[in-house]
Amino acid sequence: MSEQVLVAGIGNIFLGDDGFGSEVVRHLQAADQPLPTDVRLVDYGIRGVHLCYDLLDGYAALILIDALPANARPGDGHPGEVTVLAVGAEDLASRDAGYDPHGMNPVAVLAGLPALGGTLPPTYVVGAQPMELGEGIGLSEPLRRAVPVAAAAVRELLAERPWAARSADHQAAASGKG
Repeated sequence: MSEQVLVAGIGNIFLGDDGFGSEVVRHLQAADQPLPTDVRLVDYGIRGVHLCYDLLDGYAALILIDALPANARPGDGHPGEVTVLAVGAEDLASRDAGYDPHGMNPVAVLAGLPALGGTLPPTYVVGAQPMELGEGIGLSEPLRRAVPVAAAAVRELLAERPWAARSADHQAAASGKG
């Protein structure tokens, strides 16, 4: 397995705040401070199948950036509040996500990875509660303010690398030393 980390912005830029992941990727690309050399930063938008096939290359970790939660109504909760979640394959296996090869339902995309022969690496989601998901280009004010906060959360994950500790714990448990 590669030691490379995939940071993936996802969402539809034509649906308001759903373009949050893409905007955070643009912010990271434009920053004066480059990302570590073992990080691949990609704006997938709604190209879920592309993301799934790229994951077949094997990564040490996956960081998804998206508007969250997908099942809540826009405006619920605290719009623009950035959240970091650790997601495991077991979280996806229990969900009926309704795979759409033309869409970008991250649960469906990641749940379909084993069918292609892939394995989900340790996965983290950096997201913000959307305010507006109607047709239109551009983020609401709360999501615009959340972009640099989410970018900082991605950088913090990359600096801390919590997946390395999870991998070491998994290897110790598999060898009977944990």
